[in-house]
Parts: sequence; C-alpha cells; structure tokens
Amino acid sequence: MNQDLINYGQQNFSLPHDIVPLPSGGIFYKSRKKAIKVGYLTASDENILANMDGRKSINEAIVIPLLRSKIYEPDIRPEELLEGDVEAILLFLRNTSFGPEYNVVTTDPKTKQSFESSVMLDELNINKSKVEPNEDGFYSVKLPMSGSNVKLRLLSLMDTIAIDNIVEMYPKGYAAPIVTTRLSKMIVEIDGNTDQGEIALFCQNMPIGDSKFIRKFMKENEPRLDLNRSVIAPSGEKVDVTIAFGVEFFRPFF
Repeated sequence: MNQDLINYGQQNFSLPHDIVPLPSGGIFYKSRKKAIKVGYLTASDENILANMDGRKSINEAIVIPLLRSKIYEPDIRPEELLEGDVEAILLFLRNTSFGPEYNVVTTDPKTKQSFESSVMLDELNINKSKVEPNEDGFYSVKLPMSGSNVKLRLLSLMDTIAIDNIVEMYPKGYAAPIVTTRLSKMIVEIDGNTDQGEIALFCQNMPIGDSKFIRKFMKENEPRLDLNRSVIAPSGEKVDVTIAFGVEFFRPFF
C-alpha cells in the first residue's frame, strides 16, 4: 500500500479501520477516491447478522447493513458502489475477521466424487479494464449486428438488488427478464438517444449477437477481483472453481 493511502487513513479519524483499495480506482465515482476507510467487524456487528431477515436477499439482509456500518466515508453511499468494489470490501471484512481460508466443495472430474478443498482469499488478483471509460464513467462501443453506437455503464449494488427483486417477484412458470433488465440498466445512450423507455424497447428487440457482445465487453472491462481459482482433486486433476458471495462465503459470520 502506498504512503498516500496510509496518510489518508490517519487523517482526522480514530476508530479502528484500514484502507481498502478499490478495484475500480474510484474513477466511476464523483469523489474519485481510489481507496476508502473500512472498519473491522466487532461484536456489535453480530447484532446485524443475528437479526438477518430471511425473507430478504443476502445483499439486502447482510451486505447493505454491513457496508453502512463499516464504511467510514460520509460522501459514499454503499448502494452506489460497483459490484467489484463491494466484493473487495466484503473480502477485507471476512479476511480480517476470520482469516483468508475459504472452503469449497466440488467434484473430482475423474472419479465423479465430491471433495472439499480450500483457497486463500488474500491471493486474488484484480482484473483491470482494458478500455478507458469517458469522463462520466461510460464506455462507448459500436454493436456488431445492429451497428448502433451505445454508451454503457457498470452496474452498482443498487442495480443488482433491483434486478434480484424483479426476478423474485416474477410469476413462477414464466421466464424472468434478467438479461433485458440488466441490458437496460447498462445502456445509458443509443445513437445519442437517452430516453429510458426507448432504451428498454431497444433491449427487448436487440439481436442476440449484440446482447452477447455487450455482456462479454462488460465482463472483460469491469474492474474487479479475479474470483476464479484452481484446486487439485484427490485424483490429481486440476479443477477450476469460482468464489461465490453466497451462503458459504458468509457462513463464518454466523
């Protein structure tokens, strides 16, 4: 960690905390902060975890309350943080409270038997954006099928929660519009048009080639931790696993 970040953490603040570098580098926020003050989990935070509302998603029941409690930055709203930055903060909270070891259960490709292994969460690299966004934090791309020029933005935690809620409320037996909803939130402009209604209609009728192009582009350029790791099965085969922010990740919190 460079000296500027260390000095920043010591300025006018006495609660125990550390400085967590953001994978985004802060370029997508008005504050432009490359790192933020995050407190350590304490016994009082167990109140949040113990009173988790089981009817809500993990993001609403655990992530948002923890971020509101542990981010010591008055000008940053947790809901507006990018998904990749949220993951980095959650990893910090988990690692500093319970250690970096994370157990995964997967299948040996040779024997087809389940086995448990562990990965170290303090050894993750950051996937950096290959394309620079503009001053507003938007990416400009030309779609290969329709030829339309679009501006794209990265999704925030608030966007993810909204999409999850749409899926949850959708009638059973019907296909929830996950892909088109995500696309309509990512796209902020199409050929100079910023009307949200027209963007939503465009997404509904978008060629599948354009849809895949956008999702691939965003996946490759979103600055976030590389959550893919490899473990060795009992047979000696290498198995790729992905760290998920689900029940297993939060299990030590309870």
